[in-house]
Amino acid sequence: MGYSDDYDIAVRTGSINAGHTLVHEGRELKLRIVPCAFVNPKTRLLVGAGALYSIETFLKEVEMTKTSGRIGVDEKSGIIRPEHIQKEKSDEFLMKVVGSTGSGVGSATVDRTLRLLKLARDYEELRGFVTDVCAEVHECIDKGGRVLIEGTQGLYLSLYHGTYPYVTSRDVSASGVCSEVGVGPKDVDEVIIVFKSYVTRVGGGPLEGELPEEEAARRGWLEIASVTGRKRRAAPFNYKLAERSIKINSATQIALTKLDAVFPECRGLRDYDKLPEGAKNFVEELEDRLKVPVTIIGTGPSTLDVIDRRAKK
Repeated sequence: MGYSDDYDIAVRTGSINAGHTLVHEGRELKLRIVPCAFVNPKTRLLVGAGALYSIETFLKEVEMTKTSGRIGVDEKSGIIRPEHIQKEKSDEFLMKVVGSTGSGVGSATVDRTLRLLKLARDYEELRGFVTDVCAEVHECIDKGGRVLIEGTQGLYLSLYHGTYPYVTSRDVSASGVCSEVGVGPKDVDEVIIVFKSYVTRVGGGPLEGELPEEEAARRGWLEIASVTGRKRRAAPFNYKLAERSIKINSATQIALTKLDAVFPECRGLRDYDKLPEGAKNFVEELEDRLKVPVTIIGTGPSTLDVIDRRAKK
């Protein structure tokens, strides 16, 4: 297969409390820390200094994706231990009110802030993976190479810009993502914001236009979170939230996922011209109201169920 995005390096930021499910070469994979660009065998994969993960999760995903030998973790990335998970799961406010995933991320973040957290460089199990991600990224940039930085979670889970206290323990905006890698704003060429064709969230917090579970199921919008196994709450696409997200992230492109969930007849299509009129109208209304081009459209669970409109822009 060919790849329209031949990135030299792909860096994953964030933590293991954000997961995603994908289908690649007929296999369903649930990932929490390995970069999505693992599908391109030529891409060097990295985990940024600001990331938090457990050694067990990382090694399991490396084996699952067969990426040993081309993946590295920053020496300063943080390691989540069993005690962090236990502490979080025993916190009634986090688990029952906020709706934490119980992955130990918040507790590990506290230890990092207090300068108590152990880092990747402290563990023998990671010796073959440890690297200086910031240095690798800037060396690549200086040589004219291409780097993809992958963020996690929606903007409204940002510690600073989200629906506090129903948020995660970090800033998940584009600025925060770059900071975790060590990349400044002048090095960024494009900011691709990812919108689902409808809105979902797990746990507590406001959700304007929330649908009853039965209606979400009828529409095919009832999802099961890959990390917690909990049902996601759902609502129709929200332009007000989208507009604010675009401003805060300085978005230059939109990647629209799960169009097939709203327009089932789109499933598996890879040619924009073949989309039904209703789906095209939805995409064009997004562009008209948000003033940002929709360049990538997901039409199914496979990594190849994508319409790439960038060549036409």
